[in-house]
Amino acid sequence: MAISKQYLKTKPVVKVTFTVPAEDAKKVAVVGDFNNWNPKGSTLKKLKNGNFKGTFDLPKENSYEFRYLVDGSYVNESEADRYQWNDFAGAENAVLEL
Repeated sequence: MAISKQYLKTKPVVKVTFTVPAEDAKKVAVVGDFNNWNPKGSTLKKLKNGNFKGTFDLPKENSYEFRYLVDGSYVNESEADRYQWNDFAGAENAVLEL
């Protein structure tokens, strides 16, 4: 799994690209604070090499809890900036610092 961040000089946003290797998966989405944990509109596109990839513009100078939703199961990002316990989920969420 991987996250890349591109800071824009002209706008107060960061282009964040999420890449998830999930060859056998049918559907992968990224959900978190930035989209109210709703997978609608945050589905990643499956590439020929089996990875799922998507880029989103997120406001900078924020931190966001997030997880991947892989065929209905939540998965954390191994390269997250940090992790934070979430009582509602009863698990740790990955955190993205922008």
